[in-house]
Amino acid sequence: MQPGGPNMQQILQQAQKMQQQLAEAQQELAEAEVTGTAGGGLVTAVVSGGGELKSLNIDPKAVDPDDVETLSDLVVAAVRDANRAAQELAAQKMGPLASGMGGMDDLGGLGKLFG
Repeated sequence: MQPGGPNMQQILQQAQKMQQQLAEAQQELAEAEVTGTAGGGLVTAVVSGGGELKSLNIDPKAVDPDDVETLSDLVVAAVRDANRAAQELAAQKMGPLASGMGGMDDLGGLGKLFG
C-alpha cells in the first residue's frame, strides 16, 4: 500500500457504518405509514413506507351503485397518491445513504491505486 493511501481498516469501518445506517433506514420505512387521498378525502389509502397497502377508507358519500367506475377511479387514485408519498419517504430516508455511497465511487480512495 502506498503511503498516504487508503486505510483498509477505515474503509471497512465506514462500510459497516453505512450498512448499519441502511438497515436502520429500511426498518424505519417498514414501520412508517403514509396516507394518500382522492376525491377531496372521499377515499383514503394508507400504505407502509415500503408501499404495502395497509388500509382503505371509503366515505359513504362516494358510494353510488349507479357509478361504480368513479369509485374505482378514486380508489386507484388514492392508492397511487399513497404510494407516491411512500416513494418520497423512501427517497428522503435513503437519499443521504445513497449520497454517502457517492463518495465510494473511487472505493474510498482505492480507485486512485488503479487510476
